[in-house]
Amino acid sequence: MMRKKVLLSWSGGKDSALALQALRADQSVEVVGLLTTVTRDYDRISVHGVRRALLERQAQRLRLPLFTIEIDPVSTNDAYENAFLSALERVGRELPDVTAIAFGDLFLADVRAYLERLLDSTGFEPLFPVWGLDTAELARRFVREGFVARLVCVDTTQLDGSFAHRVFDDSLLAELPPGVDPCGEKGEFHTFVSDGPGYDGPVEYTVGETVLRDARFAYGDLIPAQESSAAQ
Repeated sequence: MMRKKVLLSWSGGKDSALALQALRADQSVEVVGLLTTVTRDYDRISVHGVRRALLERQAQRLRLPLFTIEIDPVSTNDAYENAFLSALERVGRELPDVTAIAFGDLFLADVRAYLERLLDSTGFEPLFPVWGLDTAELARRFVREGFVARLVCVDTTQLDGSFAHRVFDDSLLAELPPGVDPCGEKGEFHTFVSDGPGYDGPVEYTVGETVLRDARFAYGDLIPAQESSAAQ
């Protein structure tokens, strides 16, 4: 059977890791690369704020090539879409067998509709391998199956900034206030997955500072292991 070649939209976080796990368990598809949006001047994963070096190590540990969508710190929606389509053109040249792009979204229908519209003119099929799954059960499964993650961005209008840098585990899930989705699907928090099923080994890092930006987002910096001494 010919397996469908898929590129996964990869944020570095928990939902992406679960989507990759689901895709790798599906014998009808083959994940052949990761696609991540990076903010140029900061050299970090957009929204999550994780350093590019850690993203690249994730890709190495997952044995997958990495493609990036490069955007400016202040980027319009049109600029993002142009950068996204440009990245897909590169994918088409370098991985011509790819026919689908997968996303780790869980239940936000407006986000799914936007992504489907964005891909509509590209010829790539959108896939949502973890769509509609119960987020409380998914969060517990993530911990139970041995994934290792830490919160790297917290929206302080929805969750206290002290949760930045917290390890994503059963204790954290028990302490989340009512109304906060256990998977952070409403943007309450974002994570970085350093180890777990599918990884060749852990992505090593040390914990850096927590910085509040835009008087709203608490970013918990993670420093690649060999850079930790130079960053002090």
